[in-house]
Amino acid sequence: MTTAAATSFGAFVIAAAAAGRLVVQPRMGFSDPRRMRAGLERTKFAAATTVGTITLDSYTRLNDHRAVRRALAGGTPLNGYPIVAYPLNQTRALLDGVLDASFPIQVRHGSSRPQQIIRALTAAGLDATEGGPISYCLPYGRTPLRESVSNWEAACHLLAERVAPPRKPHLETFGGCLLGQLCPPGLLVAVSVLEARFFAQHGIGSVSLSYAQQTDPAQDEEAVRALRRLAGEFLPAEVDRHVVLYAYMGVYPTSARGARRLLETAAELAVRSGAERLIVKTVAEAHRIPTVEENVAALETAATVAAVTARPGGTGPVADTGVYTEARTLVEAVLELDADIGRALCAAFARGVLDVPYCLHPDNAGRARSYIDDGGRLRWAAVGRMPIRPATTPGDRAEMTSARLLSALHHVARSFDG
Repeated sequence: MTTAAATSFGAFVIAAAAAGRLVVQPRMGFSDPRRMRAGLERTKFAAATTVGTITLDSYTRLNDHRAVRRALAGGTPLNGYPIVAYPLNQTRALLDGVLDASFPIQVRHGSSRPQQIIRALTAAGLDATEGGPISYCLPYGRTPLRESVSNWEAACHLLAERVAPPRKPHLETFGGCLLGQLCPPGLLVAVSVLEARFFAQHGIGSVSLSYAQQTDPAQDEEAVRALRRLAGEFLPAEVDRHVVLYAYMGVYPTSARGARRLLETAAELAVRSGAERLIVKTVAEAHRIPTVEENVAALETAATVAAVTARPGGTGPVADTGVYTEARTLVEAVLELDADIGRALCAAFARGVLDVPYCLHPDNAGRARSYIDDGGRLRWAAVGRMPIRPATTPGDRAEMTSARLLSALHHVARSFDG
């Protein structure tokens, strides 16, 4: 039984991009192995250039494997694939005949304690996952930041040790998706670059840098261009890298028409900005967990739009409103704190050099605030102790009340449903 792909995840995406194809990917995970395999097969044979996803369940993310076993024993469906609890042979059987050079697969999880997940996925013949010491700690739980950094250091070394050449271990930073929404692009870009550099410092030879679609297409294009530029400036030349764009991560349109159009704008943005991979969302996002069929439809919609969108290759002219400068300022400020990036990140949050707006984690300073201006762009209302400036536009930086926050959270959904 052969499960290991001859081509690494990162190498596959880079090759597809070189051939002018956008790689599209679902966020799909099922606890029933038969349904999970069917989802992978349908993704593989969709009318698009695809990579597969195995998204893990919430209990596995939290390392509550006893709860996983209880659910499986009782026949209770989980919201993802429990890769640690299932026997290794079962996962290998799931992948057999699906995972190959034409179809690499990534494991997605959300854990600030990913070591057991890394052991399970590499034992099954996989080489790619995602996360990060900041992006899978601050928004999602109460794990102390220093503990998350230590866990991710160990996870990087595990992945690097357990993926044999000629394949390269691949890690995708989730840093460009902090809280999914209402985080101005400069901070998203900076954290994505810092986490990718953290991965490289701990032995990972292939990375992807993420950015989540936000509220304004022009601002987003500027941000992705800035991310690509900074990756070239701050990552070692020998580290393979690409950019992955996420379709909007916040409150999604409730209408099928609005949801489809939002996905189409994400595909257009990916092509215009030069991103190599797009993680899609479906027409069902606002209502329930999408079916396999809905995921495949989203993949094919995105691929169709990408194929007819002009490709400037990430080098055409784009407005400069300061995203690159802001992100670079934050990256440099963090790197000045310590030669070890893990220690630098911990120090940065302790001092407020990095501060995620509306994030309630105890290790986040919580002084930063953002807002959506009258033109639809995300801006800083307050920056706390970060070494950047808040917006200077007049009149629209009123205090963020609960009503204003709720309105901002629904801004995109309202715009596309309207």
